[in-house]
Amino acid sequence: MRRASTLASSVLSRTLTPTLHEGGALSTINHRFLLVALYSTTSNTGSSHSRRIFNPFSSSLGVAGALVSAAAAASLSQDVLAKEPPRAELVPKEVVLYQYEACPFCNKVKAYLDYYDIPYKVVEVNPISKKEIKWSDYKKVPILMVDGEQLVDSSAIIDKLRNKIHGKEIVESASDKDDDEEIKWRRWVDNHLVHVLSPNIYRNTSEALESFDYITSNGNFSFTERITVKYAGAAAMYFVSKNLKKKYNITDERAALYEAAETWVAALNGREFLGGSKPNLADLAVFGVLRPIRYLRSGRDMVEQTRIGDWYTRVENAVGESARIKA
Repeated sequence: MRRASTLASSVLSRTLTPTLHEGGALSTINHRFLLVALYSTTSNTGSSHSRRIFNPFSSSLGVAGALVSAAAAASLSQDVLAKEPPRAELVPKEVVLYQYEACPFCNKVKAYLDYYDIPYKVVEVNPISKKEIKWSDYKKVPILMVDGEQLVDSSAIIDKLRNKIHGKEIVESASDKDDDEEIKWRRWVDNHLVHVLSPNIYRNTSEALESFDYITSNGNFSFTERITVKYAGAAAMYFVSKNLKKKYNITDERAALYEAAETWVAALNGREFLGGSKPNLADLAVFGVLRPIRYLRSGRDMVEQTRIGDWYTRVENAVGESARIKA
């Protein structure tokens, strides 16, 4: 038992380390809070309704800050020009994503690739050995190889891809108002929304086990790691989530989740998407973060108790089938 417990602690803390600072803006966290796993998803490349599960493996551990006020509405007929479909000659010839299937930042990148129908291969990284990325000096995920060029950090990856596939002149033609709103809400996703999710996913033991069952079933773990992490990880994260609530003064995790969802809906201000009649990068970021929890109990509750469901379905339909191809 002691050996299993030690292995679980080692597995969880080592897997968290490479992705905790993906966004580059986190403070030092006590080691006992490093017993975490990932946002977890299934890998169903043939369906846009694949079940995906959240786990804050690579999300910053913290509480949501003050809610961001809703941005001013743009005309429904006004599209963000940077979101126009790329010309065929600008689509990369080879795209390879090094990921944890359960990583939220990886899901953000995949939402972008799927929406623009950019074919990509996936290399699942073992979170313990990381042997799949030993060739790289960068030891976090996601890593995206685009025609031989290494791109890192999810938000930077998306920005660089946008410049590549749309052309610099098209990106710069978007209005300042649209761009400012989009940037504001993309930051809200990284600095606020992701922090609300952790206490919800591990709210009680049954929800914690639900998450870790998916994590261990779809992550790149050995058999021994899978069994140990499922039970030890679920137990650890149940108690960690309680400490996080206390540390960051979260009294009702569901209320915080619902409030974040309603804040996003308010930002839409009647529009189909934040980008107008088509999703922009903020729409894709919110969708990418929420997609892993959609079919967990917390995600089902969120859709039932808030107005976000219609928007989510619209984005899900717009993103469509996965562009992932077999390696």
